[in-house]
Amino acid sequence: MLKKVLFWVLAVIISLAAMFYQRMTGPTYPKKYEITYQNKEYGFSLPRSNNGRPGAYPVEIELPEAFSANLVWRLFPSENPWSTQEMVREGDLLVSSLPHQPPAGKIEYHLELMADGLLIDLHDNENVVIRFRGDVPAWALIPHVLMMILTVIWSMATIIFAFANIPSYKKHMGVTIIFLLIGGFILGPIVQKYSFGQLWTGWPLGEDMTDNKVLFALIAFLLAWFLRKKSYGKWLAIGAALVMLAVYLIPHSMGGSELDRESGEVVTGSLILLAGRIGIKRIN
Repeated sequence: MLKKVLFWVLAVIISLAAMFYQRMTGPTYPKKYEITYQNKEYGFSLPRSNNGRPGAYPVEIELPEAFSANLVWRLFPSENPWSTQEMVREGDLLVSSLPHQPPAGKIEYHLELMADGLLIDLHDNENVVIRFRGDVPAWALIPHVLMMILTVIWSMATIIFAFANIPSYKKHMGVTIIFLLIGGFILGPIVQKYSFGQLWTGWPLGEDMTDNKVLFALIAFLLAWFLRKKSYGKWLAIGAALVMLAVYLIPHSMGGSELDRESGEVVTGSLILLAGRIGIKRIN
């Protein structure tokens, strides 16, 4: 009994570590900066997602009065001229905003940061890209996130129990499939619809990496489930769980939805997004 409890604790720890890594490395996580001025260190972050907030999205950094800044931005991807707006001081904050965009619309921007009138080098050769999305209601988002958390926990339990030759790994594998179907293929498309106006952007309709990696994980688990009584069934279960772990080590929202400025349609796929990222290079 104690051994099984320890196995579950280990499954939770591995799962939380994988999800934390995915969250921290994703392209929508705020970009952090650290600077040193007059032997003092300061830090701030710039948003890369509007988190569904309507209207113009605020850009705020907390720095003392010696600092001033300009916010320099343009639509992404585009060759539009850059727009520059001075950030307004409100107490300890320097405040500006970026214009609201349609779902999956993006803006690239950077700061011109100054201290006592002198330009500060942020040591950043790339612009920040923020992606806008629609507001997702809590009744869809919270269960979706919960189901995906339970999915990875049960999949990690599958691999641990299988390695320990405990037969209940088969049951854990079945529970994983149920959670994955609910979280990734029922609630996931609902969240996607509210966020970017489309239910499914993976294969065969698109090349969204988030949708495709979830689909790949489901195929791996279904294969392991239907062949679970074979002599090699345990190794298929372990392989499926390793696929799930690999899925969570891929940053979330990589190769995700992006608004095509010319057609007005939301597109996905590594090729279109790779082409778009050529424009991220910092141009002053």
